[in-house]
Amino acid sequence: MSERGSTAAVSGNVQARLGAFSLQTGDFSWPLDGITALFGRSGCGKSTLLRAIAGLIPRASGTLRVGEALWLDGRRQTPAPERDVGYVFQDAALFPHLSVRGNLLFAASRAPKGEAPAAIDQVAAEVGIAYLLDRRIAALSGGEKQRVAIARALLSRPRLLLLDEPLAALDWKAKDELLELIGQIARTQRLPMVLVSHAPEEIERLAQRVVFMQDGRILRIEPLTEALMRADSPLFDRLGPVAVLEGEATPLAEGLAQLRIDGSLLTFPAAAEPGRVRLRIYARDVALARSVPTDISMLNHLPARICGFAASRPGHSLVRLCLADGQGLWSEITMRARDALRLAEDEAVVALIKAASVER
Repeated sequence: MSERGSTAAVSGNVQARLGAFSLQTGDFSWPLDGITALFGRSGCGKSTLLRAIAGLIPRASGTLRVGEALWLDGRRQTPAPERDVGYVFQDAALFPHLSVRGNLLFAASRAPKGEAPAAIDQVAAEVGIAYLLDRRIAALSGGEKQRVAIARALLSRPRLLLLDEPLAALDWKAKDELLELIGQIARTQRLPMVLVSHAPEEIERLAQRVVFMQDGRILRIEPLTEALMRADSPLFDRLGPVAVLEGEATPLAEGLAQLRIDGSLLTFPAAAEPGRVRLRIYARDVALARSVPTDISMLNHLPARICGFAASRPGHSLVRLCLADGQGLWSEITMRARDALRLAEDEAVVALIKAASVER
């Protein structure tokens, strides 16, 4: 399994047995850039594969190459301390007897030889924990602990950051803040990451590609946008199909911003800074029209082409839409509406989207 167009990559074929569970990935390869998500049901092997990449499974076998480095060859392994990876656990796994600064000092001391040590104060400021440096670990909230864990991982100067469900135990506010932080680090530091998650929203907000796993095997590796354009995507939850759109954002007044999509503008609620953003839009929030309507509260009218149809819940139809810049959307409408509009593949329509329904 591989993603097209890769150069430097994470690749291999990893086997490991832990009790009754067997990891048998099959051949795989994905680019060593951006954020790669490992996705599947609990117990499918996501964390096991992540631990194998980190060198934390002594009896792993097969092959594993990260860039030019061969970390697993048969049963010969590069020891975990010699792999240039940072690891963030679900429970943070900080040293409770040390202060925040003490945890960070320990990580900085383990940076690869020949690498200039990162400044603790600088990394603490970037991660938003400068005010916590003298605190004891026991005095931190869950979100603060995960920020410290991320800072600790960054101070080891990794070439690859491994994130094992780092948001699973957090409340929604802390989770939202950490999602923003992880995305910011990936963009500004160009640090490749592998994220384990069973939460579609986290993957839709962060990932460039998705590794789908089941019963210890890798089923497929797809760019996120392609994975979301399959009507049977495992990423769709009880809220139904969703699409992501990316583009350059421009702040507006009244708590709004606009995303430019090949000449069209998509208005969304955000105090966004200028720059590239990713938005999530559910199929249930996209209506269709034959022409641009007047006297309507929906601010967004995007020209689109019908690229296909798919089955939905009883009495409904999914309509796959292609935008002018190649990005895609889903619309879920009733069969009655589809028949009334006489919609057919390859026809032009207008996608109508409430600004308030667009999510970051």
